[in-house]
Amino acid sequence: MRYFVISDEKDTLVGLRLAGIEGAVATTAYEVEARIKAAAAEGDIAILLITEPCAALCPDLIREMQLSAERPLVSVIPGIKGSSRAPDSITRLIREAIGIRI
Repeated sequence: MRYFVISDEKDTLVGLRLAGIEGAVATTAYEVEARIKAAAAEGDIAILLITEPCAALCPDLIREMQLSAERPLVSVIPGIKGSSRAPDSITRLIREAIGIRI
């Protein structure tokens, strides 16, 4: 089982490559979708990392894979410029889900 990353920046790809994670650069929705489908078709990819800018190009496909696919596990990671989420997004999500203040 191995990791695979789909990124919109070469720097992210190079950094993760130093950790032993293979990947591909994709900048258009068509490229991102093709890379996702190719990675899902490979039987030995267990975890698929996708940067936020790439995930924004194909949100429906990402959501579908996260909710229904057994393999690979799809995880959206921040891009080279950092996360687009609010700093307290996890806390806010917990508060909305169960009504507890942390």
